[in-house]
Amino acid sequence: MSSLLIRRARIIDPERGEERDGDILVQDGRIAAIYRTPSVADRVIEADGLYAAPGFIDMHVHFREPGNEEAETIRSGAEAAVAGGFTTVCMMPNTQPPVDSEAAAEFVVLQSQRAGFANVLPVGAVTEGLKGERLSEMGGLVRGGAVAFSDDGNPIRSSEILRRALLYAKMFDKVIIDHAEDADLSRRGVMHSGEVSAVLGMPGIPAASEEIAVARDIKIAEITGGRLHIAHLSSAGAVALVRAAKEQGVRVTAEVTPHHLTITDEAVESFDPNLKMKPPLRTRNDLQALISGLQDGTIDVIATDHAPHTKEAKELDFLTAPFGVIGLETAVGVLITHIVAPQHLTLVDLVRKLTLAPAQILGLATKGRMRSGADADIVLFDTQTPWRVDPEKFRSKSRNTPFAGWELRGRIFYTIVAGRVVYEAG
Repeated sequence: MSSLLIRRARIIDPERGEERDGDILVQDGRIAAIYRTPSVADRVIEADGLYAAPGFIDMHVHFREPGNEEAETIRSGAEAAVAGGFTTVCMMPNTQPPVDSEAAAEFVVLQSQRAGFANVLPVGAVTEGLKGERLSEMGGLVRGGAVAFSDDGNPIRSSEILRRALLYAKMFDKVIIDHAEDADLSRRGVMHSGEVSAVLGMPGIPAASEEIAVARDIKIAEITGGRLHIAHLSSAGAVALVRAAKEQGVRVTAEVTPHHLTITDEAVESFDPNLKMKPPLRTRNDLQALISGLQDGTIDVIATDHAPHTKEAKELDFLTAPFGVIGLETAVGVLITHIVAPQHLTLVDLVRKLTLAPAQILGLATKGRMRSGADADIVLFDTQTPWRVDPEKFRSKSRNTPFAGWELRGRIFYTIVAGRVVYEAG
């Protein structure tokens, strides 16, 4: 058996909610021992005080294979993931063709295995062709490896289709990842509808577009007993709706992105298309509500919504450029610098929202945990090393980041997947 010993790390255990100094022994792809370990192994990493945490899990990424490989392939996306400390990512189905069949899900799994970086898990389409008309072959998608279902990129307009999807997914104990948007309210908008959009003369997307959809979808989850996960929350009203639903016992969870936690619609005054995403950047009040939702547990997960586009596409003017930004390689630095350092969350709480929480929602029993027998998906990082975001150094094929030029702290030193070192700084 191959073995790896990590010595003198500051180990973060998101299950116990603690951090302690110790060693970690990895054998044959799993954590064999923790704290009390042998002193030798086939390879030894001297962590010297680096934090050791379960590998981060991003339950919301968009890779563009098949169909738009010039923006991102499964391989390039998986390589970008491990450079950012993510050992497992869930790929949304809005490829061309979509992941709406067993064979399409199997293709994602196979390409992930061939790449050999992060685990890329397919999210199956809720409806055939993402058209919102007929349910996909959800049973086949599960057999093919799908860990959840979503039509992300397209809201599910039909309440009846969503009702059936929640009931059907319930049979497999899978979650529906919901793109909450009233498309009739948002269809012409390119940014948040508010004072800034009025000054700029830009068509807006009102917060009500998200909040109306969240309210409807929570009600359908309540009557079905199905598991609903609200993707990329962006508004204070939506946070309040999720909070109230949880208090009433509805099976709903939610996520937020690093960009919605750190940037407001005022930044759009630059007309930089790399600040155009859906849902849009909103107000300071919304940003504070999102942070409060993280703090009180209303928002369970932080996910990047990594959405690559080619340089040519994002060089169009703001009105015509596509929605979406990338985030796998900047997420941890942004979150340490702007969420942990100002004490909005402790480091342990942040790690929980990047590891254990998504693993529990997705039913990944051996991931997101730092204990004997768990998968040896591990990230070693610090919180002090300064660095500047330079998109030209990204492993991703795309460069459409809203964080270009930002000065951040916190560096990934090693990323380990199934006991193999797949990323090493420098």
